Amino acid sequence: MTAPNAPEGPRPQHGPLPLPADATTEWAAPAERPNRSREIQRALLVGTALVVGSALAGLLFGVLWHALAPRVPLYSDGSAVYLRDPEGEQQIAADATFVIIGACFGVVTAALAFWFTHKRGGAGLAVPIGLTLGGLAAGWVAWQLGIHMGTQDIVKAAQAVPKGVTFSRPLQLGAKTALVGWPMAALLTLLAATAFFTKEELPATPSQGAPAGE
Repeated sequence: MTAPNAPEGPRPQHGPLPLPADATTEWAAPAERPNRSREIQRALLVGTALVVGSALAGLLFGVLWHALAPRVPLYSDGSAVYLRDPEGEQQIAADATFVIIGACFGVVTAALAFWFTHKRGGAGLAVPIGLTLGGLAAGWVAWQLGIHMGTQDIVKAAQAVPKGVTFSRPLQLGAKTALVGWPMAALLTLLAATAFFTKEELPATPSQGAPAGE
C-alpha cells in the first residue's frame, strides 16, 4: 500500500552534483595566471647575465684603454725622476679616454639588453640594476687590467733608458669617478630606448551612448 499523494517515479539520489560549464571555466582561470616564481627566476637570470657579460667585456675595455690612452712623459737625471711637461694634460686625457670608451660600451650593452628583453616582454628592474652593477664591474676590470699590462715600477723604467731620455709613466686612472661612465651611459640609453620604442597602452574609453536601435 502506497502513501497518499506520494510522487511517482524514481526517488532522487543524494550525491555530488555536476558543475555547470561556467563554473568549470571559472575554477580553471586561476591556473592560467603567470607563475610569479618563473618571473623572478627570469629577472635573476637577466640581471646575472648582464653583470657577467659586462665584466667580461671589461677585459676588452681595459685592452683598448691601455692601447689608446696618452702617457705622462718623464725623464731622469740619474738621481730623481721628473715630469717632462709639468703643465701637460696627458693624465686628464687618459681619464677622458677611459670615460669615452666606457660610455661607448655602456650604450652598446644597454641597447642590446633593451632589444633582447623588450621582445620578450621586458624584465622589470633586472635590466637597470644589471646594467649598473655590470658597468661598475666592467670599469673595475678595465682599470685593473689597463694599469697592470705595463710596468709599474718607475725606478726600473728610468734605469732602462739613458739619462735625460723621455720615457712614459705607468698608466694610471687619476679620477676614480671615471668608473661611472659605463653605467651612466647605459642607464641613459635604456631610458631613451624605453621612452622612444615603448608604446603606451591607453585605457579603453567607454562608448558615448548606445547605438540606435538597441
